[in-house]
Amino acid sequence: MELNTNEPKSLKLMIQGTHSDAGKSMFVTALCRIFREDGYRTAPFKSQNMALNSYITSDGKEIGRAQGIQAEAAGIEATTDMNPILIKPSKDMESQVVFHGKPYANMKASEYREDFFQLGLEAIRESLMKLSDKYEVIVIEGAGSPAEVNLNDRELVNMRVAAIAEAPVILIGDIDKGGVFASLVGTLQLISECDRKRIIGVIINKFRGDLSLLQPGLDWFEEYTGLPVLGVVPFLPDLEIDGEDSLVLSQYSNGTNHDAELDVAVLSYPRLSNFTDIDPLRLEPDVNIRFVKKAVHFGNPDLIILPGTKNTAEDLLFLKQTGLFDKIRSAYEKGTQLAGICGGYQMLGEKLMDPNGVESDHQELGGLGIFPVNTTILSEKKTIRSEGYCSLKDFGRISLSGYEIHMGQTASTRKAEPFSVLSGTEEGCTARDGQVFGTYLHDVFHNDEFRWLYLNKLRQKKGLKPIERSLRFRAFKESEYDRLAAHVKGSIQMKKIYSAMKTFFYKEVK
Repeated sequence: MELNTNEPKSLKLMIQGTHSDAGKSMFVTALCRIFREDGYRTAPFKSQNMALNSYITSDGKEIGRAQGIQAEAAGIEATTDMNPILIKPSKDMESQVVFHGKPYANMKASEYREDFFQLGLEAIRESLMKLSDKYEVIVIEGAGSPAEVNLNDRELVNMRVAAIAEAPVILIGDIDKGGVFASLVGTLQLISECDRKRIIGVIINKFRGDLSLLQPGLDWFEEYTGLPVLGVVPFLPDLEIDGEDSLVLSQYSNGTNHDAELDVAVLSYPRLSNFTDIDPLRLEPDVNIRFVKKAVHFGNPDLIILPGTKNTAEDLLFLKQTGLFDKIRSAYEKGTQLAGICGGYQMLGEKLMDPNGVESDHQELGGLGIFPVNTTILSEKKTIRSEGYCSLKDFGRISLSGYEIHMGQTASTRKAEPFSVLSGTEEGCTARDGQVFGTYLHDVFHNDEFRWLYLNKLRQKKGLKPIERSLRFRAFKESEYDRLAAHVKGSIQMKKIYSAMKTFFYKEVK
């Protein structure tokens, strides 16, 4: 298929859903891989994303995690043009707006709608134009539902974006939750006739069972709406691609799996962020991961992980109010391994200070007191990819890479042993010969050799023999992109999708 050399330069396709968690992000990821395999320079786009799991671009900018993953699936470097607006909830009724990768302002929803709308709209147009100049195919992701009638007059992420991009739209419904035909038909009835004409068909996602029993419903839907069902995609079990937000945490248990030799408790605070740091551990055969919200579920873990948070002060108070703070202190005194990442590292220090009220109204809070460090929350956010090596005792300068994203500056109150050396600078802390470590480095467990050695030392401490480990996480992710793409491609009508994209393209350039 040859592309028209006139403006605009790219084919476009938009994926919208009947509700959040319908599978939009996964479909865009799959399509990015499919178009890449079909020979097209492809880029993802999501105008406005609300998520606490973020991704750092090569130039140190922050975008939604999903768009970073989609760019990986497309085989390209992610840029802020792929997600110019990122909204990160930080307090009740308030969020940090990240604009082209940098913090713009903390805003309430009403302020965002009134004060930011026009600026956001222009940024969306500009980013789409830049991507169109560079890529042959742009796969656009919506958010929530296009039928949010209370928000549609100033929305920046669904049908308004489809109109700007002149993109055809596929509507996705999740049959696993039930009521898929009602959701699809209801969505179609609640959007305007103009917007409805953009929808080229629907896809039913996460199907389990006998397709022949579903066929009468598919026939009815096509006759009733006049729209084709472009595919019924079976449920794909055990797909290991980074989750975008806390909705995916429901897959984790808070109970102990007695078949696993290593029990890992991850503190699940209300403002938990970047929990994808834990993903490689979940795939190790001897590890059981539990996300713990209540002291009664704490148990006797072999390792406690304090992950990142969008509001360290509020989540530190959560630990104190729930009794988890005392559980952590007690486990530390008994010799349990602890690891703190980003906000979790800050909690392990002596004090957390926020004199200017950047994240909360609490100017000073006492931390767990395990590390001789204090953290001050600043108005400037540090976002950077980092490389270096681990300086834990007996780890032999194992290489580390990852990213940092934090608004806190941590300083020692007395001599402390660093966890790593990044870009020639000592970083993080350790205590009790490595019983506890804290670091600002996200993706620390994505480093295979570090993870393997760390887990085997944990086994040794427990009196277990080390095991041979082979999971290479980054290569595994690539294979998962391939698996997802093959699964989706085998279940949808790609010829019809290509045809609709070309129809919209040539209509656009006339």
